[in-house]
Amino acid sequence: MRQKLIAGNWKMNKNLAETTALIQELLAQMPATNQRVVIAPAFTNLAQATTLCQNTKIEVAAQNMHAAANGAYTGEISAAMLQGVGVNLVILGHSERRAYFNETASQLAEKVHTALQHQMEVIFCFGEELSDRKNNQHFAVVEQQIKDSLFALPAEAWKNIILAYEPVWAIGTGETASPEQAEEMHAFIRQLLANQYGNDLAEQVIILYGGSVKPDNAKEIFGKPNVDGGLIGGASLKASDFIAIIQGAA
Repeated sequence: MRQKLIAGNWKMNKNLAETTALIQELLAQMPATNQRVVIAPAFTNLAQATTLCQNTKIEVAAQNMHAAANGAYTGEISAAMLQGVGVNLVILGHSERRAYFNETASQLAEKVHTALQHQMEVIFCFGEELSDRKNNQHFAVVEQQIKDSLFALPAEAWKNIILAYEPVWAIGTGETASPEQAEEMHAFIRQLLANQYGNDLAEQVIILYGGSVKPDNAKEIFGKPNVDGGLIGGASLKASDFIAIIQGAA
């Protein structure tokens, strides 16, 4: 049985004081749950977040990292730097990183490789543009994104990979894939994994949905058999909404 996971990607929001306040609110309201709960604050607030979340239900993730161990990469953060402040989980491949910073499949494969070398877990994001879906290319696009960055991995590496399907047209737009559309894609993804690595591995991989998930639609989306939780954006910035989404996934 796959464990449900709800992750909040805070993106470029919340200064140190606001991050502290939000974490304290979340901890105060956190329901008893067997789900994994993850938050991804900004780099500048990760150390404070890991301190506040130590020995609690909440895990802390980074929103990105560089593939190199160190070097002349001004402004970048390495895996060892993240681990130095207690972070062992990283989001890679988010559509905003792909679109605004031109991250390629090969660059993402390098980042994944580095994270795994450091025994970190990866939440790997992918998803199609609206034009891809309108042209009925959404399955092909998702398949290519997964294959290009992840299918060179050995089977044992997948114990540290979490997938996050995020249709780009549903991120921050208010549009949401219907529960049926999410389930259809998640089932397709699981079959891709089964074809490459076998059914046993495919059944163990957590596949999250991300894209305008809110308290009023979370329960129906997360109730689908191949949807194992969500990567939440805007709704994770308000404690009551994020808690409601966690409760909806229970």
